[in-house]
Amino acid sequence: MTRIGFLALATALPGMALAESHMAEGGPALGYGERPFFLIDAMEEGELKDKLMSCQGQTPEPTAFSIAHRGAPLMIPEHTKQSYVAGARQGAGIVECDVTFTADHELVCRHAQNDLATTTDILVTDLAEKCTAGFTPAGEGSDASAECRTSDLTLAEFRELSPKMDASNAAATTPEEFQGGTAPWRTDLYVAGTELMTHAESIALIDSLGADFTPELKAASVEMPHEGFSQEDYAQKLIDEYKDAGIEPSRVWPQSFNLDDIKYWIENEPEFGAQAVYLDDRYEAEDEDEGLIDPMDPATFKPTMQELADMGVNYIAPPMWMLVTTDEAGEIVASAYAEEAKAAGLEIITWTLERSGPLASGGGWYFQSVEQAIDDDGDTYAMLDALAQDVGVVGVFSDWPATVTYYANCMGL
Repeated sequence: MTRIGFLALATALPGMALAESHMAEGGPALGYGERPFFLIDAMEEGELKDKLMSCQGQTPEPTAFSIAHRGAPLMIPEHTKQSYVAGARQGAGIVECDVTFTADHELVCRHAQNDLATTTDILVTDLAEKCTAGFTPAGEGSDASAECRTSDLTLAEFRELSPKMDASNAAATTPEEFQGGTAPWRTDLYVAGTELMTHAESIALIDSLGADFTPELKAASVEMPHEGFSQEDYAQKLIDEYKDAGIEPSRVWPQSFNLDDIKYWIENEPEFGAQAVYLDDRYEAEDEDEGLIDPMDPATFKPTMQELADMGVNYIAPPMWMLVTTDEAGEIVASAYAEEAKAAGLEIITWTLERSGPLASGGGWYFQSVEQAIDDDGDTYAMLDALAQDVGVVGVFSDWPATVTYYANCMGL
């Protein structure tokens, strides 16, 4: 099993080394909370559990290995000020703002351009009349539905909304009922008073927290160009907001599922493009440049990992399950996808730990390639250890970053 420690990695990657030194300057008081220990207690006896148990008295330190996915949305509404602060308090050295745009082409933090019906209270406000598709109650054989886009609103109108946990009640017959549906393993305890953010505001906040940045340019739900705002304008505006804030490119890992966005940054903003992260969804999506792939069969890879590297791509980020499989003994090991990426010199980041809920039934979508090895919550750390030690990922997105921070601190990553 190959161990790629973070400290060795930082020597090879100046950007990540700078991230570590910047975080040391200050920031919020850090703490792990109860969850890492709950997961460790649930683990099977063995060397990994013993190692993690031995670190219970350690002092939490921030690490770029721990990436706050939308903040800390396991318990706090995603892409809110409070969620970003929670992620940094849990030691995430990098915090994510998913970026989309409003009707007046201002950049805001939302996981999708069309998610306002499930992540905010828009349907119970006067702004509901501006939604692309208003609330439709559940009927015989059909679920309740609505579609509300940030592009339906101006920035001023967007600021009037209040966040909520990302959820909806499929059986709802009223907009008020539609506000429910939070998964039982999440919580609504920390919703009141949370605040939506623009991308520029997220930059100022995350910088003040001593963390670094991984903005994702989200696919538009509207046809592009949108009223003269082209895809290139959109990609450029994301970068411009870091330049306007005086943020060093070495502290920013811009992401996109669209390979053309990555290539745009490499060509037009090479300092930022050097750390651009190609989010790989080729398990389900294809176009003229990208083909459907089987992560276990390199012959299906289009482009190949080497072709990506030759384009100037340095970072690739697939979901966790694409990076792992099981061996004859049932142990979690690196997949062919992971081996090919490493052979091409690509750095690997992955998503998303702590997003599956209880793991007793195999972990669902994020664990699908190793389902037979997953049977309780303690296997969260079995998966994380395989990703870190066998695959050699350089960062892990998590919905509750303390879990990854604890592991990284304990293992010296």
